[in-house]
Amino acid sequence: MNTMDKRPTIIDVARRAGVSKSTVSLVLQNSPQVRDETRAQVREAMAEIGYVYNRAAANLRSAGAGLIGLVINDLRNPFFTEFATSLQMSLSARGYAAVVANTDEDPVLQAQVIGAMIEHGVSAMILSPAYGDEAASFDALVRAGIPAMQVLRKVDERTDLFPFAAPDYPEGGRIATEHLIGRGAKRIAFVGGLEGRAVTQERMAGYQATLERKGMVPKVISGRATRAFGREAAHRLARDCPDVDAVICFNDQVALGMLSGCAEIGRNVGDELKIVGFDDIEEAAHAWPPLSSVRCDVDGFGRAIADTILAWLEDGKVPAPETRTPVTLVERGSSGG
Repeated sequence: MNTMDKRPTIIDVARRAGVSKSTVSLVLQNSPQVRDETRAQVREAMAEIGYVYNRAAANLRSAGAGLIGLVINDLRNPFFTEFATSLQMSLSARGYAAVVANTDEDPVLQAQVIGAMIEHGVSAMILSPAYGDEAASFDALVRAGIPAMQVLRKVDERTDLFPFAAPDYPEGGRIATEHLIGRGAKRIAFVGGLEGRAVTQERMAGYQATLERKGMVPKVISGRATRAFGREAAHRLARDCPDVDAVICFNDQVALGMLSGCAEIGRNVGDELKIVGFDDIEEAAHAWPPLSSVRCDVDGFGRAIADTILAWLEDGKVPAPETRTPVTLVERGSSGG
């Protein structure tokens, strides 16, 4: 950890002085509301821990910029990019600025950017969180006392403090599986998604329940949710599981990779192997063959999250602990549509 990471914050001052963060802020603003004894106590704490007040940054914060922190686990994935863009545009339309950070699935980096955003005075936080060391990120948000939501992934179970919103992933898995069975599929595999992660379990849940109800045997091939893995899985399925005639992919990235892999080995997609993706990113419609996908309406989801966080921030309307938004299936050529 470098020295910048250890720079004392207003929260550290408050803890050392035994007062609230707002009291420290009042001292820094030379407010007459603070008793002389408390003021001296805060100044002493600042000196002890080496806190330096950045007045220029404070003036910027107090100018009413209305900053909202947006922390995303993987902006390289078009699904999350589309969500972040929709959310940022919706916040801008309401007069707020979004401060966006990509954590690249790194919980240590996530904790750092959350700490930096809190220091820079964000009014609220929206996280599509990375997995691992949840306390480092979420406990800092508890101390900061700002509205904070988990979206698309739930990693902290305290949904009373950090409400969770996501598309109805289990329903998406169910309708995709029903669709493939209706298209005559006899052996359906689920491909992609790291084993043990909640979001993988959710996207698989409808698939597993539907197969169990139909008396069919599941086939799961776990792995990173990337095109490279999808391409490799297309080769592996053809070699090791020739009886698999349909696939539901964890996301569209895996599905697009499978389309490439099938093209390489000359396997006919839509007839010989039916493929359904998940998310319906913009590229799905422009692939060849066009990719069937579970549509999560990520653009509408982003707009809804903007409305939700601002209703909390401006009107004190706390979101429900958990919100699920509807999903639909878009049928295209990859599943014989």
